[in-house]
Amino acid sequence: MRRLPAVESLGSVSYICADKTGTLTENRMTLAVVCASGVTYEGLSAEMPAAIRQRVGEVLALCNDVDIEEMRGDPTEVALVVAAQGAGFFKGELERAMPRVDELPFEAERRCMVTLHRSAEGLRAFVKGAPERIVDGCVDRLTEHGREAMDEGVLREADELASRGYRVLGLACRLDFPDHDEARAQLDGGWTFLGFVGLIDPPRPGVVDAIHQCKSAGISPVMITGDHPVTAVAIASQLGIPCDAEQSLTGAELARLSEEELEKQVEHIHVYARVDPEQKIRIVKALQAKGHFVAMTGDGVNDAPALKAATIGVAMGQRGTEVAREAAEVVLLDDSFETIVAAVREGRRIYDDIRKFIRYTMTSNSGEIWVLVLAPLFGLPLPLLPLHILWINLVTDGLPGLALSAEPAERGVMQRK
Repeated sequence: MRRLPAVESLGSVSYICADKTGTLTENRMTLAVVCASGVTYEGLSAEMPAAIRQRVGEVLALCNDVDIEEMRGDPTEVALVVAAQGAGFFKGELERAMPRVDELPFEAERRCMVTLHRSAEGLRAFVKGAPERIVDGCVDRLTEHGREAMDEGVLREADELASRGYRVLGLACRLDFPDHDEARAQLDGGWTFLGFVGLIDPPRPGVVDAIHQCKSAGISPVMITGDHPVTAVAIASQLGIPCDAEQSLTGAELARLSEEELEKQVEHIHVYARVDPEQKIRIVKALQAKGHFVAMTGDGVNDAPALKAATIGVAMGQRGTEVAREAAEVVLLDDSFETIVAAVREGRRIYDDIRKFIRYTMTSNSGEIWVLVLAPLFGLPLPLLPLHILWINLVTDGLPGLALSAEPAERGVMQRK
């Protein structure tokens, strides 16, 4: 707890807006399926057409910033590199054969990462990113028969994977760059589509019970993620978060809403997908405008304004940046949603015990005041001397008051608003 009054505020929280990855899920990505040329394979299977498998393996191994010596980096990229190595595509060997000469790093606006490599055959670009962005930037697709025109229904393959709870990424490449200067100008499109990969990130153990406790305590859990909307809804269903079509919203839909329209809908939305960090502030302010106490989780530099705007900012202690931790009132040392719920329970206990202590103290002190006020009116001598009052306050107020302040939580503390 970086700011002690936040303990009391936590007990009054009515909305918890949490990131999916690492907070509601284990942040332990594993590549489960590859969908290429309309066929879904388990991992980078040897049954895939050789040409497609070769290109997919190269994209998985090279289009990332993973430190292969310590296998450290973004969990999604680490999962891709591990899957590539398991299929015989080793990042170190491929980098020596095709060194990187340029890149377009992943950005929220671009929604993809592009790396440019020099090979014996010339320059090659490898791309991974959001399925809709990848498909939009492709001019053809690679099949077992060679390069063919794009299929209009290709995004349905991504939707089908997402509906099964996979995090879906699109893969593409471009092999026909004549020189570096022209390549740099054309990195952002003109690709050949390779397929989709589906990664699974299992829910954290105990999160389902924690969400059930939230709902019984009158707290609405809200999931915010950059994933595909169908993936977000599927994961939310597994976790017990209400998430039908009317209870989810994408970042693009959110951007089109005015502040008044958002305030009308915000209490009914429980899943936000493809959301930019900047849009978290709008969600927080819309909930606060409806009179709610909002806890918001975050880990990046871009999350700091939303953490500051929330009633309670909750930063991630393991993967969070120093800027996020400085902006937050609470730091989760284990990055777990269950810990937030435990902190809410503790906040409610402390708040209840403070009320008990104040009521007890006010009752005993008011008794002393009435005795001192009424005694002269009835012609009685002063009943309490200063030493008596000091003794009463020390023995009959202080010690029982301390006991009240240390009482355990009431049984129904998480079954009421």
